[in-house]
Amino acid sequence: MTAAPAPDLFTRQTLVSLGAAIACIASVGIGLSLSIPLLSFALDAKGASRTLIGLNTAMAGVATIVCAPFISGWARRFGVHTLLVGATILAGVSLLAFLVVEPIWAWFPLRFVFSLALTVLFVLSEYWINAAAPEHRRGLVLGVYASALSIGFAAGPYVLIVLGAAGPAPYFAGAALLVLAMLPVLLARAMIPVIEDQPSSGFVTFLWAAPAATLAALVFGSAETGAFALLPLYGTAIGLDVAGAATLVSLMALGNLAFQIPIGLIADRIDRRKVLLACGIVGAAGMLIATFVTLPIGWLRVLLFVWGGIVAALYTVGLAHLGSRFRGADLAQANAAFVVMYSAGLMIGPPLAGFGMDLWPPHGLMATFAGLFLIYVAVVVARMAGARRGA
Repeated sequence: MTAAPAPDLFTRQTLVSLGAAIACIASVGIGLSLSIPLLSFALDAKGASRTLIGLNTAMAGVATIVCAPFISGWARRFGVHTLLVGATILAGVSLLAFLVVEPIWAWFPLRFVFSLALTVLFVLSEYWINAAAPEHRRGLVLGVYASALSIGFAAGPYVLIVLGAAGPAPYFAGAALLVLAMLPVLLARAMIPVIEDQPSSGFVTFLWAAPAATLAALVFGSAETGAFALLPLYGTAIGLDVAGAATLVSLMALGNLAFQIPIGLIADRIDRRKVLLACGIVGAAGMLIATFVTLPIGWLRVLLFVWGGIVAALYTVGLAHLGSRFRGADLAQANAAFVVMYSAGLMIGPPLAGFGMDLWPPHGLMATFAGLFLIYVAVVVARMAGARRGA
């Protein structure tokens, strides 16, 4: 499953290749973060219930889990470049199709197709970045990638603020942003890594082949989505107004943006499993403090800023760890498994956190997150201890 590491060099070709891949995924991030609230507003205008809106949004996770195992095979058959171009076109066209498709039930298969295209873009773009990154600069590269993606996600809703949620303008803007992601793919066509070999194992094997990384994706996906969904309710429960409660989520996002490059640099100098373990420990400790210590609101904000940034590095460093372990088709398959685990976290995180908050309002939210990170820490410690005994 492993191969010789990439050279520890930033050549001109490497920089152009990485820049194209990161530009591609940043454009996708803008389009995606624009489309999620846009489609929710549109369904609400059609009279859909909140439950139906949530179920339609969940089709993104369903599409990822169903289709991700096949992406490396499609890329080997049709080519990474061809599949990236096809996915960007499919994403843009399917987003525009929401303008003309009327029955709400038809929005479910349409959302599945739209999400399938985005899944292909994410899996293959992350494969591209991981394959092109020099081995001893992989953490830095993925830190830059995560920061660019965060900026893209933050920019999308502002497009909606400017254009509004009604009429065709936001749909055309979203489609244009998605298709814009195709330009760096076309310009860097000769530099896109190809997949010629078969994966050495079945897809399920890769879900557990590097558990420090793949479980990091699951735990981070659960905590991130659960926090985004329920942290505003936690804020109002402890006495904040709506604006103050929403600020708690913004602070997490700002922490994400601030910490990825520094932690990526650290991950280039230290065993990445140890960095992942440290992030898990901080994740557990931060939530235990928030659960059992009554913090002044200022200190709570500082805690969430630092906590949000450090636990977000589970995704960044987890990807870097996969890149150091696998090459070729194995790397593409491992990246797909990573995205599947993250998507599974998106699906289980909010209901699990909500259940904890119902059991112990409002502190059960933080206690649930603490429990998730403690389980992750225990698994990573056990795996590292087993690896030392086997050495």
